Formats: sequence, structure tokens, C-alpha cells
Amino acid sequence: AARNLTERNPITRVLYVITRIFFNINRGVDTLIVALVFVAALGLGPFAGVLAMALHSIADLGKLYSEAMENADKGPIEALESAGAPGSSVVRWALFPQLLPLMLSYTLYRFEINFRVSIVLGFVGAGGIGFLVTQTMRGGQYPDAIVAIIAIVIVVNVLDFISASVRKRLV
Repeated sequence: AARNLTERNPITRVLYVITRIFFNINRGVDTLIVALVFVAALGLGPFAGVLAMALHSIADLGKLYSEAMENADKGPIEALESAGAPGSSVVRWALFPQLLPLMLSYTLYRFEINFRVSIVLGFVGAGGIGFLVTQTMRGGQYPDAIVAIIAIVIVVNVLDFISASVRKRLV
């Protein structure tokens, strides 16, 4: 999906266009709507929620990764290309070291988002702790619901702290 990596070959150029269209369409539809479609197609349960989050994460991360590749410093890439290095070596030694911190940072951030989204998806029947909260609230088990909500808040904060410290070291 990165223009600078696909511009030389007509086949990869077509794949670039198809991939970008997929990313744009997928990112335009919210995860909740995709989850509702999967719940209708596959039934209630966590599998529908996981598929919805995976599909949406692929589009978001693909877009972010491809833009990072397009904005990478061209100096090391041109140096290896002028020395006659093959394309795989250019990606391995010039592009990948520049992108690794950004890609890890984006992936950790998306993991945080997916955890929060999984709670909401549970409310629509896609499984997870959100489903537990809904069931305990409907059953009048408010102390259990409060414990689940407190657990959610603690886990979100721990994930945020860990992710922020890892991103601080990488970027």
C-alpha cells in the first residue's frame, strides 16, 4: 500500500490501488457496524467481535504503515540502490530500521483501542467483558457489574501506562 514501493511494476501498482481502496472503505465503516454485521452473520459470541476488530485494525494499521513507508528518509534507500542492493536488502537495511519504532508504536496504540472497543462490542453481543457487564446489569447484579467496570478501568489504565512507557523508549 506504499506508493514508493509499488510504482515501478504495473502489477504492484494495481495491487496498490486495490489495497488503498480496501483500506479507505474499511476505515470508513465503524467497528461497531462491522461487528453488528458479523453478529448477524455468525451469531452472538466473541468470534464476531474479534473478526470486526481484526478487519478494522488491518485497515487502520495498513494505512498508518504505508504512510510511514512513504515518508521514510530516502537517503539510505538511495544509497543502497545506487550500490546495487536488491529490493529486499533495501527494505531490510534502509527502510525497516526507520519504520520499526513507528510500527511498534502504532501497533501498541491500536491494541489499546481494540481493548476499549471490545468492551463496547460486548454490549452488542460480540462477547467479552462488555457482555458480562450487560448481563449483570440486566440481571440486577449491580455489585458484580461495578466490579467488572472497576476491572475495566484498571486494565485500561495499566495498558495505557505500559504502552506509553514502551512508546517513549521506541520513538
